[in-house]
Amino acid sequence: MLEVADIATAYGKIEALKGVSLSAEKGRITCLLGPNGAGKTTLMLTIAGILKPRRGSVRLAGEEIAGLSSARIVARGLALVPENRLVFPQMSVRENLEAGAYQRRDAAGTAEDMDRMYQRFPRLKERHAQLAGTLSGGEQQMLAVARALMSRPRLLLMDEPSLGLAPMVVEEVFRIVGDLNRDGVTIFLVEQNAHMALQVAHHFYLMEQGRVTFSGEPGKLAEDEVVQRAYLGTRRPSV
Repeated sequence: MLEVADIATAYGKIEALKGVSLSAEKGRITCLLGPNGAGKTTLMLTIAGILKPRRGSVRLAGEEIAGLSSARIVARGLALVPENRLVFPQMSVRENLEAGAYQRRDAAGTAEDMDRMYQRFPRLKERHAQLAGTLSGGEQQMLAVARALMSRPRLLLMDEPSLGLAPMVVEEVFRIVGDLNRDGVTIFLVEQNAHMALQVAHHFYLMEQGRVTFSGEPGKLAEDEVVQRAYLGTRRPSV
């Protein structure tokens, strides 16, 4: 579904991504772990077309999208749930959802998807006329996810969906991630909560200082000593 090859992205003279290569398979949840400043958000913004890479390739379902505008990338079936949610605070819940479908021209299908979002997220239906900026953090995260889904993406990028949320809300967010995937949504997830990610993700990458340093299935991740020490709070005993 997603193939990233040798992507390099920089802020001025500072190279944040130094030849990143990874993939996300259709129908699966792929998770990218890494410390703050590793380049995870830069990678997400590059894939989504908000940042332009200096070199490399990003292919979505076999089609090259590196260098395209973010609007054209959305039209090709990729949607981003950004870090810190970034809902439109002075717009209502319903207006935020309508903004997610701004490129669509199928009014009937858009209305059906709006109803579907309200069924999936009942609290959004209860607050459909409420300004998004007055919602709780968890409700804003639900709105950010629903807004992205309104574009009917083939691939959903989620950047730190648990960031700043209470533990009970984090559990609900990961339940939603699992439900979306079971409904057929392919998800590429950036997350620091490795414990929760291990419950839903099928494949993991670890990024450090702009490079991918680990790739493997959940069992391999859980056995890696660096990951245990940095993300799981455990270390295998020495022998």
